[in-house]
Amino acid sequence: MRKIITCLPLPPNHVNIFQMKIAKAHIEEIFLDGSIRIICPPELIPGPGQYLLANADGSDSSLPVPVFSSLPSPHAGFRSATLSVPWRPGDSLTLRGPIGHGFSLPPAARRMALAVWDDSPSRLHGLIPMALKQNAVVVLVTNFPTPDLPEVVEVQPLNALLDVLQWADYAAMDVNRENLNQLRERLAGSEQVTAKLEAQVLVRAPMPCGALADCGVCALILHHEWKMVCKDGPVFGLKELL
Repeated sequence: MRKIITCLPLPPNHVNIFQMKIAKAHIEEIFLDGSIRIICPPELIPGPGQYLLANADGSDSSLPVPVFSSLPSPHAGFRSATLSVPWRPGDSLTLRGPIGHGFSLPPAARRMALAVWDDSPSRLHGLIPMALKQNAVVVLVTNFPTPDLPEVVEVQPLNALLDVLQWADYAAMDVNRENLNQLRERLAGSEQVTAKLEAQVLVRAPMPCGALADCGVCALILHHEWKMVCKDGPVFGLKELL
């Protein structure tokens, strides 16, 4: 008797594990800010907002480390966002990914706001060359040090966030899950600004399973519905989070 198998299309938020790649990489350089240059196959380089899970070969830690990109490397691979790991130049890594939903910069955007709430802005840096390529003006809102920025990028303190969002036609933000309510409170009462603004938010949380196991460590409640940051994000639309 023959079995008939019906293949259904994958839902939009589904993470297809068969599209993930696993490959070896190595650490080429470590920078003073804690970011690292990783040499890896080009198909493993994550887009802004996406991430890789990395295991250092020979490490005592059984949990992989989420690695976000900051900037492409001029040679090969990419420069990561800031990390707190005991890795050294020459260490070998096993990478899996890219994983998750990243940022989508609208082609028509000409005024871009980047805002980081509680950490280094390095996870947003990859959007800057993309914005400049389409002749967009970029303003970075942060209270953290911002080395190695192009001179054309304006930097404003976090208390200027609402003014910058009112000016922007696209915004990309970065916030830790535990501080998401603080961001909501800052934006409360500014519905006229957020309603017309196209904006996305990278929500950071521990993601040990990397969208494979639904372990729940990265769970987030949005409008009375559970979401997993590792696969439903880590980048969400701002209106989903408010």
